[in-house]
Amino acid sequence: MRWRKSSFSTDEAECVEVAYAAAVHLRDSKAPDAGQLQVPADSWHRALRSLSAGVVHSRQ
Repeated sequence: MRWRKSSFSTDEAECVEVAYAAAVHLRDSKAPDAGQLQVPADSWHRALRSLSAGVVHSRQ
């Protein structure tokens, strides 16, 4: 799997890395062996679109 980190991140910053496969995989760049979160690709793309549009929902 090819992991990608944001071009905005620095070596000192805490960051999330993303890998695209049949699903989208997320992991902590500072602890890559600590496990990963896997989400369906359509859910990931929907979340990115919402973030880009400035749509943020809180559960209250």
